Amino acid sequence: MTWDWQVFLTDDGSGRTYLEWMLEAWRWTLAVAGCAWVVAMLVGAVVGTVRTLTDSPWLVRLGNAWVELFRNIPLLVQIFLWYFVVPKMFPAFQQVPGFVLVVVALGFFTSARIAEQFRAGIQALPRGQRHAALAMGFTTAQSYRYVLLPMACRIILPPLTSESMNLLKNSSVAFAVSIAELTMFAMQAQEETSRGMEIYLAVTLLYAASAFAVNRVFALIERRLRVPGFIAADTGGGH
Repeated sequence: MTWDWQVFLTDDGSGRTYLEWMLEAWRWTLAVAGCAWVVAMLVGAVVGTVRTLTDSPWLVRLGNAWVELFRNIPLLVQIFLWYFVVPKMFPAFQQVPGFVLVVVALGFFTSARIAEQFRAGIQALPRGQRHAALAMGFTTAQSYRYVLLPMACRIILPPLTSESMNLLKNSSVAFAVSIAELTMFAMQAQEETSRGMEIYLAVTLLYAASAFAVNRVFALIERRLRVPGFIAADTGGGH
């Protein structure tokens, strides 16, 4: 077995090297994952929150339906639905770039999982916090904004870290609809160069580095947002 890393410095036939192509594909991967993360967080936070509004059962049912719908359909099928079916059913979507459709599909799929985390985080808080906020004259919206959600966000940071890393990895399915991200680059570059070992190893390292960076960013956020004394109290070290 011999390694030939010079393959990344050779021309791919379009005036760029395979290294430049791979870095461009990496940017597409990060763009898909980053935009989908924003969609997933916004939608997931709203859906997860309304699922805890016990005084609005119809909102709870809508939230539950959203989670069950997007959580129980495979991601690849959802991407195909958004890319091939939705534009046929709604002609206005035919003008929407494929990148946007993939971002929406991946974002909605992930939002169902993030909604579960927000719901669990809010329900893990003592009921007295909500009652105290209401007793102080806060409206329901204000009690969520100023009391419940800030604490719930701290609680869900560890599982949210894992979900964000999963979203980055799930972005690889975008190759199925010809988004020029890392997985598509690896498949095409391997066919053109027959250097699958070098190509796939480099792509694997980029995915691993990206996921590690996401992990470190969330670890930093968790340290910054940690409530003083919370860990010690949780482990029995506080009094």
